[in-house]
Amino acid sequence: MDTLLQARIFDTAEAPAADRLALWLEVVAQTPAPMRVRTAHADNFLARAEFLDLGPMRLVRYRYPSLDGIRTRKLIRRSDADYYVLALTLNGTGITDQDGQRGVCPPGDFTFFDCARPQEASHHADDGQAAASLVALIPYDALPLPHRRLRPLFSSRIPGGEGVGALLAGYLSRIIGHPEQYHAVDAERLGTVGLDLVTTLLGRHLVSEEAIPTEVRRRALLAQVQAYVRQHLGDATLAPGTIAGARHISVRSLHRLFEDEETTVAAYIRDERLARCRRDLADPALSDRSIQVIAARWGFRDKAHFSRVFRAAQGETPQEYRARHLEPARIVNSTASAVNLSRTY
Repeated sequence: MDTLLQARIFDTAEAPAADRLALWLEVVAQTPAPMRVRTAHADNFLARAEFLDLGPMRLVRYRYPSLDGIRTRKLIRRSDADYYVLALTLNGTGITDQDGQRGVCPPGDFTFFDCARPQEASHHADDGQAAASLVALIPYDALPLPHRRLRPLFSSRIPGGEGVGALLAGYLSRIIGHPEQYHAVDAERLGTVGLDLVTTLLGRHLVSEEAIPTEVRRRALLAQVQAYVRQHLGDATLAPGTIAGARHISVRSLHRLFEDEETTVAAYIRDERLARCRRDLADPALSDRSIQVIAARWGFRDKAHFSRVFRAAQGETPQEYRARHLEPARIVNSTASAVNLSRTY
């Protein structure tokens, strides 16, 4: 059986209040970006970190009290510093200073910095709330952009609310939020897609996108197209023309993009719609919804057409699929009801 992807979690709440800050600093010291920390919450530093390895890229979701930090040359020499950090502010306001540049990042925006250079940072949230961030730790050699070209981006504020920034923010948040939805063997591929989006995001803020390798641009464009398709599956008129127009590319280029994936645009749309239909048909909470309503929700307006497509893909009708998946749930519920009834008497 495949192993599911799983984050490693560290939570200072499991330790006595007096030990929490020291334990937190020990954990942070093992990352490529340890800092000297000042905080008004040293006597009870309630913090949590979730670590998830995705091939060469590591994701960390942090939650901690407001703090200020400084990364000195001495700390740099003690750590494996050949890393970049792309940090997404989730709550509070993050401020970073590096190489004479300052970035002020409200929730939803990114900042980018080099672990091998001195840095000052602060992250403060409103009273009574924790600061939170999502960090991607990226080795130098995993990012196919010239190091010297990236320097103007250090400590800059990079919008995460639109375009590639929004796509990347949603992608990373979805993975770290629900790693159990993925298999461990998928980690490398998930990391590769993430790196492609990071590369594209940074490349958009350089003088020229020509610094981005062609294959990286292709994979990043594919990820954007696939995200658009998933967001519009319920639109029965979804077609190559509308998708290409939304991404400002030609229909021919769109088809060529999917040829490299050994599928077609139409097949991808169909398979994604069928996946959503299978999920809803097997959901006991949706057992009162008709098959036609579920099919229409995901873009299948014609009942007969949906039945034919579903049977061709699954080898059984939608009714048979639903019955096979809901019957075990009915048995469990009936057994539970019988037990509860016997306890009543």
